[in-house]
Amino acid sequence: MYAVGLMSGTSLDGIDAVLCEINGSQKTTKVSMLAFDTYEIPEDIKLKIKKACDPMYSGVDLICSLNFELGELFAKSVKAICKQANFQLDQLDFVASHGQTIYHQPIADDTHVRSTLQIGEAAVIAYECQVDVISNFRVMDMAAKGEGAPLVPYSEQVLYQKENECIALQNIGGIGNVSVLPTEKSPLPLIAFDTGPGNMIIDEAMLQLYGKPYDENGQTAALGKVNEAMLKELMAHPYILQVPKKTTGREMFGQSFTLDVLKRYKALPKEDIVATVTMFTAKSIAVNYKQFLLPDYPIKKLIVGGGGAYNQTLMRFIQEELPQLEVLTQESLGFSSAAKEAIAFVVMGNETLHRQASNVISATGAQECVILGNITYGRKKAC
Repeated sequence: MYAVGLMSGTSLDGIDAVLCEINGSQKTTKVSMLAFDTYEIPEDIKLKIKKACDPMYSGVDLICSLNFELGELFAKSVKAICKQANFQLDQLDFVASHGQTIYHQPIADDTHVRSTLQIGEAAVIAYECQVDVISNFRVMDMAAKGEGAPLVPYSEQVLYQKENECIALQNIGGIGNVSVLPTEKSPLPLIAFDTGPGNMIIDEAMLQLYGKPYDENGQTAALGKVNEAMLKELMAHPYILQVPKKTTGREMFGQSFTLDVLKRYKALPKEDIVATVTMFTAKSIAVNYKQFLLPDYPIKKLIVGGGGAYNQTLMRFIQEELPQLEVLTQESLGFSSAAKEAIAFVVMGNETLHRQASNVISATGAQECVILGNITYGRKKAC
């Protein structure tokens, strides 16, 4: 089968679209990447997403409209990646779309129940591309009393698990998340959780201080000096040492958080601020490994994926904080850091079509394994 996977993450650095050939199911799954690209999200839509994610400025009319607007944008991305690969759209078997997370509430509070919302209307993608679409992957896991995240560990287990090697896979998108794959015969469970901020705070700081969307190759952070007082305050955030299972997102480490930090430390040199928030991401990852993983799991390799893998200063900070581990990127193993999550949803969409569960209950905390995703049919039938 041929499929396109779509991923639009919390970092808002673009829509990742991957065209794959996929065959088999579960342990027999074989995936090959035919084409991958990241398509820009227009600035006006980025601003709408940020507004929709902020309870102070969001509204039902904004989210309702944005749902369809993003559906159109996702459909264009499907068409674009197929055209780029010289692949006929009508040969596509399905699209697996993660959607754009607007809000994620894994734990109930006094006024809200556990819930999650990803938008980017699947019906629009299905109609525009005339293809079946699997979407809304997180909600069934939450219905089964899980946190709806992280979901990528299923594909990691299928594609990366080794017979004799315990591996840590660290994704650094907007948020940082880790999956630890014990050996196939180990009694230890696969464990996965969000370590804390990934690129989100770095990107927002770069936007506010330099008018740039991100710190290319970590060049700005490399010019600065980590401010220990600022770092100590950031590391005191209660999420960092919260015991897994745990998930987070833009609602915790988004624009409002970053603007508050920038206001309080505005007297610092700009490059020092960027260096410090970059170290915050690195140190939050390292502390979670030291507290919750390394005491039990014999990890030797840490393989980094996501946009953060291209930030050389961030990668250096992580290696310095975890000198006992070999820190690698997906590219060093012949894979793609950028395409990893989009491929993951192709794998999960494939399981949905095979009526197979694809949540990892040791990662999400769900009561049982469940089939993820809603199917929206796009193939036309005669009336």
